[in-house]
Amino acid sequence: MNAVIQVVKHLTPGMVGIAAVNIQQFSALRQRRYIVCLEGTMSESLDRWPDLKNVVDKLIFLDAESETAASVIRTLVKLLRTYNASVVHTHQSTALYQAGIAARLAGVKTIIHSEHDNWLQEEPKHPRLLKMALSCIHPVVVTSGGRMNDRLQTSLSRRDITTIPYGVDIQRFQPGNQGMARLRLGLPTGVKIIGTAGRLIPEKRHHLLIHALSHLPENVHLTLAGEGALAQTLHMLAIKLSLSHRVHFMGHVENMPEFYQALDLFCITSEEEDYPVSPLEAQACGIPAALTDMGACSDVLCPLNGIPLNTDDERTLIYQIHAALLKKPGISPRRYILQHHDVRPMAEAYDALCYQENPPYLDKHQQAAYPARQPKCRYTLPNKP
Repeated sequence: MNAVIQVVKHLTPGMVGIAAVNIQQFSALRQRRYIVCLEGTMSESLDRWPDLKNVVDKLIFLDAESETAASVIRTLVKLLRTYNASVVHTHQSTALYQAGIAARLAGVKTIIHSEHDNWLQEEPKHPRLLKMALSCIHPVVVTSGGRMNDRLQTSLSRRDITTIPYGVDIQRFQPGNQGMARLRLGLPTGVKIIGTAGRLIPEKRHHLLIHALSHLPENVHLTLAGEGALAQTLHMLAIKLSLSHRVHFMGHVENMPEFYQALDLFCITSEEEDYPVSPLEAQACGIPAALTDMGACSDVLCPLNGIPLNTDDERTLIYQIHAALLKKPGISPRRYILQHHDVRPMAEAYDALCYQENPPYLDKHQQAAYPARQPKCRYTLPNKP
């Protein structure tokens, strides 16, 4: 097998970027894998996401934001031929439209396309465009969750869609000492702490958690990891409600496993949420999660102790959060993550898609590092188009 090229539009620490980097890092084919970013530069991406330094030698930036689609396709065709690519894996439809056409023009044997979010209902024209692209390019289509798979099948009138659940690094995200984590983060001990992580923007509706906190017992605190345009507004809201001593703004947190380990409950009250990664990370650390009941949130919640939140009614939201904090610890949500959302089986399943059309081949150096066997895909693969 020759090079495996992943293509993304932007390389940022969101769902799509993390998925591409995780596949790169945990794939048995990682020595032959590369990530092509259509827009942006290496320095910009490293500034936003320092962890990219671990795969910096496998990143290719086209910085083609101002280029025409035809120019980008020509550049991609040349790049794919230079690397002798045998597999192209696109993330999101914006990358498929250009990289998929380039892959066919370059004679690439296998094209894999992953859809990670839930734009189908909000953008009615996108299913039509995607259906046209799929009929021309004929990729293997993959989604991350069952609910998303169902919606994609309905919108695109297709049944040959593969589901590969998104996975997190369970060796990095694991339970730890809560007291020590709070001490290192400067958080109070002897209290219950609700945590959330993400950009401080209107869509995340952090104000709902702050308002709910004003109705919860005094020994309940809230901590927010992340930065954004609403930071000052949320600070002022906490002061207005006399909660400044109970609301802790952490800003950018470098050590996210430690942040999760300090919590009693992880919450997301977003207005829109596609396939959130942070609840998977929190649950991998043994922390129960409560999420807005929309998008693909049900696909990431542990069915035994995860809580789908009703954010439309404040009293119900307060009751649900309070009940979750009072609930006695039972089976750890980490067990669910280990069984269904481990990054290694995810990478192995994507490798299996690559192997479908390309017999496995590893040189002697790689055979010493990785077992030269075809990975067994535990997920149902679609029929060839």
